[in-house]
Formats: sequence, C-alpha cells, structure tokens
Amino acid sequence: MSVSRRALLSTVAAGGAASLLLDGAPAAASSAPGDVVGKVTVGYQGWFACPGDGAPIGGWWHWSRDRFQPPSPSNTTIVSWPDMRDFAHAYPTAYGNLGNGAAATLFSSYDQQTVDTHFQWMRTYGVDTAALQRFNPVGDEGPTRDAMAAKVRGAAEATGRKFYIMYDVTGWTAMQSQITADWQNKMAALTASPAYAKQNGKPVVCIWGFGFNDDGRPFTPAACLDVVNWFKAHGCYVIGGVPTYWRQGINDSRPGFGDVYHAFHMISPWMVGRTGTLEGLDQFYADVNTPDLADCVAHGIDYQPCVLPGDLSVGARRHGDYYWRSLYNMIRLGAQGLYVSMFDEFNEGNQIAKTAETAGSVPVGSGVRALDEDGTFCSSDYYLRITGDGGRMLKGQIPLTASRPTQPSLVPVVSDLARGRATSESSHTQVYASGNVADGNQASYWESANNSFPQWVQVDLGASVTVGRVVLKLPPSWEARRQTLALSDGGSRTLVPPAAYTFDPASGNTVAVSFAGTPVRFLRVTVMANTGWPAGQVASLEAYGN
Repeated sequence: MSVSRRALLSTVAAGGAASLLLDGAPAAASSAPGDVVGKVTVGYQGWFACPGDGAPIGGWWHWSRDRFQPPSPSNTTIVSWPDMRDFAHAYPTAYGNLGNGAAATLFSSYDQQTVDTHFQWMRTYGVDTAALQRFNPVGDEGPTRDAMAAKVRGAAEATGRKFYIMYDVTGWTAMQSQITADWQNKMAALTASPAYAKQNGKPVVCIWGFGFNDDGRPFTPAACLDVVNWFKAHGCYVIGGVPTYWRQGINDSRPGFGDVYHAFHMISPWMVGRTGTLEGLDQFYADVNTPDLADCVAHGIDYQPCVLPGDLSVGARRHGDYYWRSLYNMIRLGAQGLYVSMFDEFNEGNQIAKTAETAGSVPVGSGVRALDEDGTFCSSDYYLRITGDGGRMLKGQIPLTASRPTQPSLVPVVSDLARGRATSESSHTQVYASGNVADGNQASYWESANNSFPQWVQVDLGASVTVGRVVLKLPPSWEARRQTLALSDGGSRTLVPPAAYTFDPASGNTVAVSFAGTPVRFLRVTVMANTGWPAGQVASLEAYGN
C-alpha cells in the first residue's frame, strides 16, 4: 500500500549530526545560473477538478475523498481554503456558506483561466519556474494530466515563466519501463517550448521518490540508477527529489542508494512535515542541510533545498516567521536554487497561492484555518509576497536579512483608495465618462470611443499611496466578456503587464488583480481588446493596499 507524502513525512524522526558550517559563505555551484540554478521553483500540483469542467477524470478530483460526491465537512481533503476572488469560474460545494455569507466555491485546475491566473501570480510575485507534478500517467489520471501539461505550457509561455516535468513515482508499479516511455512518447515534446526549463543547455526533468523508505516506492537501487542514467543519456538535466536523510540512509531513507543520489545533476531533499518550529528549522540547517550541501559540492552536484511556508492547519506559519526563516537559512547556507513546497497544495496546508484571509472567507463551522489564525491579519497574497522577497534575496537584489522585508498588516485594509477621486481618460462616448469609475456605483460605467484601441481610464489617488490590489467591475447584469488590460502608474512604469481577464455575471462581473505593493499616485487601466463591445469598458476601478 502506497503512503501519501503527508502520512509518510509526519512519522519521520529528526536526526543527523552537525557537520561543516559555511557561516553564510556562498558554496561553489557545479552549474552556472539557468532556469533552476539561481532561481525560485515552485511545486505545481494542478490536480483539482470539479464536475462540469470537462476534465476526463470527472468529479471532484482531489477536493473530496469520494470524488463523485461534492466536498463537505464529512467528505473532504481540504486543509486550507483558497481565496476565490480572482477566478472567473467557481464551482459550488456542499459546504455551508462562508462567514461573509457568500457561497463556498472552489476552482478547477482544468479551467485554463485557473492555470493562467496562477501563472500570472507567479509572474507578479517573482516565481521563476514551476515544477509540474506528474504521477503515474498510465492509470485513469493519465488523460487529465496530459491535458494539464498542455495547459501549463500555454500559461508559462504567456507569462514568461519556465516549467518542467516532475515525475512522482509513488505507487507506480511498472515505473522503470513506463517512465521512460512516457517521456519519449509524450513529455519530451514539451521541450520544444521556449518556456520549458533548461539548465546547462539541457531540458530539466525531476524524479521524486527514489530511495524513500516506504511500500509506495519499493524500487531497487539498480532500477533507479537505470532510470537516472537513461534520462541523462537522452540529454536531460536530472533533479532528484530525495529523502531528507538521503546521505545517511536512515529514517525516511533506505540504505544503499548512494550511487543513485550521486548520479543526479541536482539534489532536492524533501522537508515537508519535518518540523513546525523555528528552532527545528535552525537545527536542520546545522545538522542536515549544511552537510547535505558539503556532500553535493564534493560530488559536483547542484543543491536545491525545499523551503516551505509551514502547515497552516496546525498553526505552524506564525504569520510568515516560519517561511522567512526557511528561506533565510537556505540562502545564507549558499543553496544554488530553492524549491518551494508547494504552490497550490490546499490538501496539505502548505500552499503559497492566495488563501482565505479571515473566518469571513472560509465555510462556517468547517474548522478550516484562515491566514489570521494566530490573530495577525495577512493578505491573501502574503505568502506570494514573501516568496518574491526571498527570490530577490537569493539573487542578491536585496541584502541577506533575518527580518522579513514585507511585514503582515495588523488589520485588513478594506477602504477603496480610488473612491471619489479625480479621473481622466483617453476618450469617452456619449455620457459614459471617466468619473463613473470612481463614483462607487457599479451600474454606471466608462466607455471609450468605439472601434479604436488601446484606450485608457485613470484615477488620481491624490498622493502617492501603496497599492497592491485593483478591483475592476462591469455592470452586474451584462453578459460575460474578456478584456485585455494592463495596469500602470500613468507614466512609464508598468504595474501589471497586458493580460486577458474574464468578466462573468456568475462572479458579479468582477475581476481582482493583485501585484506587489507599489507606491503610486496615478492608477491607469489600459484596454487593448474587448470581446463584448469594440471599446474599453469599466464600471468601477477600486484600489486597495492589499
């Protein structure tokens, strides 16, 4: 019987002796910077489906224990609740309403708009590369996972992100022959994409699970080494997602796999479930990560440790303290790259994707923790913001610091900074002038001159203030449409590059766009295209600090 990552890792005891300390001195990387060396990579599951989304697997894939019944308090895998405000398509569940009275809905990874939104967040918050998880594709998950690979490719290309395939061998009985066939017959075609990650000029592939001490990964060292060498012989840069105690062959790691581990180009030891305290992270830094890096340097292997925000469901996050310590320790160690676990893992509570902020945005009585579970308000994108800060620190763009550059807000910032402010525009038609976007009335709207793009509308906030989220609305009764929009400060500074956003009456014809908090006085929306009318259209332009 195979064991889930969560079940396996929660049972592993800490161990290992302290070895060489590098005192923050950067270690010599085997490889020059590329798409994984010197970069922030996030694990991307992309494994959520909902009835009606068109996914071949059908049902509530990974949202429910019984995927043919809707998620509810008695039928769920959900540990954290997603913030749904940026998604055009939402699927109703059997949970009760959220604390704010809204219906409890979830997203489907199979919706291209979901994947596009996730990759737009990656671009906004400085995530470089996504490792797309790929479990046994020969079973009933295969067609859905094949389609997800194509969706991720499109989103990565559109947003300038990189991606690579990360095979998880858990429960894959005929792995040794089927993994190579899957790569050769299907996944290798993805490497033709300019968005496919390359390192040292080679397409990146990760294999997660060799050497773990559990029944779900019973492969012999010889079989594993054969697979690694096959991928290397076929021109790939191969990353090993390995046990925490890979060097010693104890606890989560079986002995006898040293040759397998040293055959990889990069080692990425697992860390989820190992410790939930800051002291534990420091102990791992000294006793495990430091000798790990020394071993990798000695064998010419790149080191990509796992960093994580902490399990929200058990209160490990400490409003960002845990995640920042994890990032800080691995960067001061001298790691060649970082692997964030995970981007969208709402099943295990260690996601960095936008998450419910307060009890008002989780189902009433569900017991699901929101980001303010310890009494400190954190915006839904706070862990994405920390990720961006960590990436800048990794790349030397900001100094190494044990204190987070971006602190959480103590209270929610809910006032619309644009309400009642002066406005301007490139043009308008009839009575639909720019002032309508700041009057607080969703029924009134700005409409530009017709049949001429681009067009813009702008709000003067009166003084330079920090803006991190813009909410755009159309009249709620209008039919759905997609507008291609960009946000800027009214001058040469782009806040959010052009992207297509869907305004859907099912979600109130509302689109929320979040980005790294930026001081601006003028906030300009430029419209390049509109599928619903040959003009730019905005009913409300709202600005928030987060």
